[in-house]
Amino acid sequence: MEEVNQTSSVSEFILLGLSSRPEDQKPLFILFLTMYLVTIIGNLLIILAIHSDPQLQTPMYFFLSFLSFTDICFTTTIIPRMLVNFLSEKTISYAGCLTQMYFIYALANTDSCLLVVMAFDRYVAICDPFHYVTTMNHRCCVLLVAFSCSLPHLHSLLHTLLLNHLTFCDSNVIHHFFCDINPLLKLSCSSTFVNEIMIMSEGSVVLVTPFLCITLSYMRIFITVLKIPSTAGKRKAFSTCGSHLTVVTLFYGSIFYVYLQPLSTYTVRDRVATLAYTVLSSLLNPFIYSLRNKDMEKGLRKLMARRKSKPEPLGSCS
Repeated sequence: MEEVNQTSSVSEFILLGLSSRPEDQKPLFILFLTMYLVTIIGNLLIILAIHSDPQLQTPMYFFLSFLSFTDICFTTTIIPRMLVNFLSEKTISYAGCLTQMYFIYALANTDSCLLVVMAFDRYVAICDPFHYVTTMNHRCCVLLVAFSCSLPHLHSLLHTLLLNHLTFCDSNVIHHFFCDINPLLKLSCSSTFVNEIMIMSEGSVVLVTPFLCITLSYMRIFITVLKIPSTAGKRKAFSTCGSHLTVVTLFYGSIFYVYLQPLSTYTVRDRVATLAYTVLSSLLNPFIYSLRNKDMEKGLRKLMARRKSKPEPLGSCS
């Protein structure tokens, strides 16, 4: 990665983080360490519960396990660096900054694609239940996950390569808690026209297309649910989709607020809003998908019971 910064006289950046006041650093460290541990444990429990319970071996939970794994990776690209910066120098190398940005965008878009896949799964389950088993077969599920995990890396690579061609001359202070594309563009002393055009065109397509797919899927789902004669059937369908809609609203709402606006208007408020999709979304997903989901609650209870009933290992005899 030595040649990465040939177009720039800047060898490292300074991440200002959420606060520059020294007295805030330790409380923020404790807060984000706690959030990180809860995120990792919560998402790991979801994955373990799904893979250990035969009743959860369905396409919906197959996709949810991958979403949980992606959330673990996503927060791990951001929070550990934040924790280091809270207690030490807030610097990150040029290559390290581009690497972090690449993985953040790749994993965020993987999350986005998986949310679309999960919406499609609910659409088929509710609107075409008789063909659900044949449509959402194992091969189809694997292909959907493979597509969701590979396509975002091309999107991320494009923006990372474009950013690497910019020149950074004097200022190296990033007004953010991670290497995000908008604050980096504001630091460049060369033209960012191509980058901004790509963000507003290709970037918007990558954001808006999945959101429209989810919206159209749920419009069809709601029309179908309203035709269900029994109240119990309607309640079950709405509770199944409600958790997914909550995650979609939190994730896309914060992303649209931050990125679909002119570069010049990027403010501290945007920095705080970024927390919603980078940290809060991954933190809350396990709770959102567990609440009012009896199958998941049963799976988690079984997992806990299995751990408790495991016999203690006997001491070895020589």
